[in-house]
Amino acid sequence: MPVTPRAATGGPLRMPDFRLLLAGAATGQLGAQVTLVALPLVAVLELQASAFEVGLLTAAETAAFLLIGLPAGAWTDRMRKRPLMIRADIVRAAAMASIPLAAVAGALTMTQLYAVALITGVATVFFDVAHQSYLPHLLPKEQLVAGNGALETIRSSAQVTGPGLGGGLVQLVGAHLAIVADAIGYALSALFLLGVKQHEDRPRPAPNASLRRDMAEGVHFVLRQPLLRVIALTTGLGNLFAAVLMATQTVYLVRVLGLEPGAIGLVLSAAAVGGLAGALCAGAIAARVGQARTILLSLLVTAPFALLWPLSGTGAAGAALFAAGSGVTFFGAVVYNVAQVSFRQTLCPPRLLGRMNATLRFLMWGTLPLGGLLGGTLADAFGPRTALACCAAGFLVAPLPLLLSPLRRMRDLPTAAPADDAADGADAAARGPAPVG
Repeated sequence: MPVTPRAATGGPLRMPDFRLLLAGAATGQLGAQVTLVALPLVAVLELQASAFEVGLLTAAETAAFLLIGLPAGAWTDRMRKRPLMIRADIVRAAAMASIPLAAVAGALTMTQLYAVALITGVATVFFDVAHQSYLPHLLPKEQLVAGNGALETIRSSAQVTGPGLGGGLVQLVGAHLAIVADAIGYALSALFLLGVKQHEDRPRPAPNASLRRDMAEGVHFVLRQPLLRVIALTTGLGNLFAAVLMATQTVYLVRVLGLEPGAIGLVLSAAAVGGLAGALCAGAIAARVGQARTILLSLLVTAPFALLWPLSGTGAAGAALFAAGSGVTFFGAVVYNVAQVSFRQTLCPPRLLGRMNATLRFLMWGTLPLGGLLGGTLADAFGPRTALACCAAGFLVAPLPLLLSPLRRMRDLPTAAPADDAADGADAAARGPAPVG
């Protein structure tokens, strides 16, 4: 049986277990943001990788969402979430630690970078699905927006400080040694999660449960919900072009703008200030204008600022323009994420949280490796600036599904799945997923 979240006498930050969850998120995210700068710089500066190879590295980092996203949700719903997250952190720490060890031994290759990216990607799929499914276990529904806002604040704070720290470490000790910070971050995250005290029962699968039936039930739940479908389509498009940005921005900043590693870290940190502001404002914005309007307007208003990326030139002015474009688009993306993730967690029955999150991750994050390959191919064929122009155009297109959906006429969102959908869950496997439309 699902465990009911313990009662909270105040906000989520008053709960020791939630504070430990936040601390783990902080250390893991900080290390990951250092690697956001350091890993592509290992490829570009130390291994002389081409733009396509950097794009392939981005694809390898995110391929697991496409390859195992759906079964990961079914497996996660059969396991206790906290031990799963701890194991994922340990795997990621070990994989990242192998990079500086190989570099010091003079044996580091792009093949190893691809392998580490794939391994950490698989562990991240399980960690992220379990993490989003674990939060409703700790917090009551009325505190989910505040809890997700706090987690987004931590993530955005790491995005502000991590790239600057990463760029400084790369300039000081070299790109491969900077990756040690990521390994330490994941190890500390596992230690904080070990300290969470709240009891978690092992989920009991249905007597006739099978991996195929469990996956089908999660897919069925998502596809039967029109608002979840449009959120999945919008986020998938956004992530496709976000991966184009991930694949090309380091090459662009190094080889077009001519920035040093420390300056690249500062540009990415400055850009992340917008994400931090979004995390701090998301709850207030949703309360003032409504959760549905927040999901729509957060992307619609901020997407045009992506055009500043390909318009940026050399020197400090160009770097500032690039950072400004990222800052505004990141603000919108974080506000959007807080609103739509909280909606998903509220709408879904607890027993389906892992499969719902995994299905949506498959649909929304499965586009990331495709975007990485697209970005690397465009940058190799036409140059990084053209790739960024295509990326900006994609950001303008991404909100269109929201504009064409019932969401544009809504202020607030439903807080529970329709009764017939909840009842249909038990025999979803027999019927198979409902068609989209």
